[in-house]
Amino acid sequence: MHDLVIRGGTVLDGTGAAARTADVAVADGRVVAVGDRADVGAGRTEIDADGALVTPGWVDIHTHFDGQVTWDDLLTPACWHGVTTVVTGNCGVGFAPCRPDERRRLIELMEGVEDIPGTALHEGMRWHWESFPEYLDFLATRRRVRDVGTQLSHGPVRTYVMGERGARNEPATPEDIVAMAAIVREAMSAGALGFTTSRTIMHRAIDGEPVPGTYAAEDELFGIGAALADAGHGVFEVAPAGVAGEDDLAPTREVAWMRRLAAAIGRPVAYGMTQSNASPGLYRELLAETQAAADAGAEVWMQVAGRATGLLFSLETTYHPLRGRPTFDALT
Repeated sequence: MHDLVIRGGTVLDGTGAAARTADVAVADGRVVAVGDRADVGAGRTEIDADGALVTPGWVDIHTHFDGQVTWDDLLTPACWHGVTTVVTGNCGVGFAPCRPDERRRLIELMEGVEDIPGTALHEGMRWHWESFPEYLDFLATRRRVRDVGTQLSHGPVRTYVMGERGARNEPATPEDIVAMAAIVREAMSAGALGFTTSRTIMHRAIDGEPVPGTYAAEDELFGIGAALADAGHGVFEVAPAGVAGEDDLAPTREVAWMRRLAAAIGRPVAYGMTQSNASPGLYRELLAETQAAADAGAEVWMQVAGRATGLLFSLETTYHPLRGRPTFDALT
């Protein structure tokens, strides 16, 4: 007898096959049978799904639940829309590793980059960790209804190793790079899915400072990448320069170094492709560059949103029509 059988729903299995009415059986947390009632058998629990869609859960590979995951076991609103797995730590921002005196800085970084209210983060988060493995250990104590995968972010790593120098984007020394690589190896051993960095000037802390690592030199990026190679698993994720349309040539130059990095470390390198009105043909160039990398044997992947990016604008939000206007900025 199966643990669960979902009866009579319209099954869309994600393979491209046509929709069909079928029963779905689950045992030990896995789908073990899909078919007619007679073929599937009985379940300890059975759900009548007549009139409903039965689909695989969505895996959202680019989220910023890094703070919310520490207090919200439902992970709303993702759970309302069929998302069963979320991946955090994207864009080089996150909350581990972190010393007590760095907490405010990392919250202000997340608030500025992702427009997540700092008040909610300050009130909601309970800091039961310093290292990245301790962060994962704390997440493991939560009784969530969603699976969570976490990446190690450049911003907190750079701040942890270099202090104010790292937060203010000063160049990393060889000793700094060795220390950051050690943290990456530790995180990968503990269960991190990969490492992420941001290089776009669009990503700034609430005080206007770019994300730590925005201007990192290749020796830093490749030194960190080598730690992924040592681990033998994991993805190197990038929010590339030029993604906000600030430099038409930057994104294609970014693919060039990502191609070399992927070849050097033998790990996938993924980058976000956000189309900008400033460069309406950019996506074609990036598709061509990414395909050329793949043809050369470098595993470079483009992450593309399934819908246009939207922001809430009002005079009470971080992003509003008057932001960036000299007269208004002088008043605030």
